[in-house]
Amino acid sequence: MVARVNTVAFQGIEVLGIDVQVQMSGGIVAFTVVGLPDKAVGESRERVRASLHALGLALPAKRITVNLAPADVLKEGSHFDLPIALALLTVMGVLPDVEMARYVALGELALDGALSPVAGVLPAAIDALARDRGLICPEPCGGEAAWAGPGLDVLAPPTLLALINHFKGSQVLTPPRPRVQEAEALAPDLRDVKGNETAKRALEVAAAGSHNLLMIGPPGSGKSMLAARLPGLLPPLDPAEALEVSMIHSVGGLLEGGKLLRQRPYRAPHQSASLPALVGGGSRAKPGEISLAHQGVLFLDELPEFPRPLLEALRQPLETGKAVVSRANHHVTYPARVQLVAAMNPCRCGHLDDASLACARAPKCAADYQSKISGPLFDRIDLHIDVPAVSPADLSLPPPAEGSAEVAARVAVARAIQAERYAALAPAGRAPPRTNAEADGELLERVAGPDAAGRTLLTEAAERLKLSARGYHRVMRVARTLADLDGVDGVRRRHVAEGLSYRRIAPGR
Repeated sequence: MVARVNTVAFQGIEVLGIDVQVQMSGGIVAFTVVGLPDKAVGESRERVRASLHALGLALPAKRITVNLAPADVLKEGSHFDLPIALALLTVMGVLPDVEMARYVALGELALDGALSPVAGVLPAAIDALARDRGLICPEPCGGEAAWAGPGLDVLAPPTLLALINHFKGSQVLTPPRPRVQEAEALAPDLRDVKGNETAKRALEVAAAGSHNLLMIGPPGSGKSMLAARLPGLLPPLDPAEALEVSMIHSVGGLLEGGKLLRQRPYRAPHQSASLPALVGGGSRAKPGEISLAHQGVLFLDELPEFPRPLLEALRQPLETGKAVVSRANHHVTYPARVQLVAAMNPCRCGHLDDASLACARAPKCAADYQSKISGPLFDRIDLHIDVPAVSPADLSLPPPAEGSAEVAARVAVARAIQAERYAALAPAGRAPPRTNAEADGELLERVAGPDAAGRTLLTEAAERLKLSARGYHRVMRVARTLADLDGVDGVRRRHVAEGLSYRRIAPGR
C-alpha cells in the first residue's frame, strides 16, 4: 500500500505542489527519504520517529520508503516533517486516507510531538484555497493561514496527537482567526527636526510619490534622523499590499505569531551586509533586505561604505521592482518595489565645507569618496539634496508648529489622487501603478507632460545639465508629485523648476 499526503515547496513566493508518498514493504528494515531532499528534509526521519514514539507508536519493522514527487525539484525546509508523519500514520491505518487527500499539510515536528511554526504558511494557504483543499499547519501559524479566505478549511493543532484526535472525533480543533500585528509605537515625529526646511520638503515629496532620496551632509546634520521619520509620513498598507508584503515575510520566516503586516516595512541593513542578505540568495534563495522592504523603505546609511558590487546589484531591482536570484537549476523572483533612502557624507571626514575641520586632502578626498557611487546608480535616485549642519541658533528654537501628522495628511491626499488617476488610466489586464514613481512610458508622458513653459524649461535644463533619458523622466515624475501636492491637474513650470532643483551632477562628471 502507498499512502499520499499533499504538501508544498517554494520557489520565491511561488508555490509548487508536492506529493508525499510513503510505502511499507518487506525486506531489510530501513527508513529512506528520496526525491532530492536537502539536509533538513533528510533529518526529518529522526524527528518523525521520535514524535511517533512520544505518542506510544512504533514504526513497523519493515522497509519504509518516502518519495517526494516530483523527484527533480529540490525539497528544502523542515515543513516536510508533518506530511511525512501523516502519510506514515495513514499507511499504518491510524488516519483515514480519504480525509488526508483533502488537505495540504506543512509543519515541523518536535521530539515530543508538538508542532513548531514554519515559513511559507500564507502562500501555501492561498494555493490550497485555489486548489479547493484545506490546510493543516502548526497552531502559531493558524492566524496567518486564515487570511487566505473564509472558504479555506484550516486545522491548526498544537500537537500531532491533537490532530489525530480531531480526525478520530474525540477532539474538535477550533478554526483559527485572522491575526494582525498590533500597531507599533508611534514613529518619531518630524516636529523633532529643527532647521533643514529644504530637507523636510524633499522628505514630504519623496513620501508622496514614493521617490528614491539621497541626502548628503556632514556628520550630525540630521540625515538619519530625517530617514527615521519617513515611515510616520507614509500611509498604511492597503489590504492587497498587506497580503503581498506578508507573503514575502512569510516565506522568509519573519511573520511573528502568524500576524499579517499592516505597517509599511522599514529596513536598514548595516554596511557589512552580504550580497545575498541585501538582494536575496543563499543556499535556499531566501528574500533579501530589498524584498523584505517591498512597498516600504530601504534605508542605506553611509552609502559609499557599502561594497561597490553590492550597490551595483541594486540597479536592476530599483528599475524593475523585482529581485531575480539565479541558480544553476532554477530562477527565483521576489517583488522588490522599494523606496530607497540613502545618506552619505560629502567626503570621508565629512567636513568638506568647513575649512577648519576638513582634512588635508580636501577637496580631492570628496571626489574619491563620492566616486564610489556609480553614475547609473546615482541616476536612479529621484531626489538629491544637501543637508547642511544645523546651527546652534536653530537648535535653540522652539519645536516647529508642523509635525508628522500634518505632513502625513498631505501625503495621503496626494497618494489618493495618484491611485484614482492610475486606476482610471491603466490598460485592461494590467495592474495599475500605485504611485508616480512607478509610472513609465506613454503613461508617464500622458500624466506628467508639463505645460509649454515647463516643457521649454525641462528641455533647456536637460541639455545644460546633460541629463540622461532616465534623469529626464525622473524629473517628470517628481514634478507630477509636486503638482499632486498642490492639488492641480497639470504640471506647470514651477513644478518642473522644483523637480530640477533636486537633481545633482553625478559624481565624476
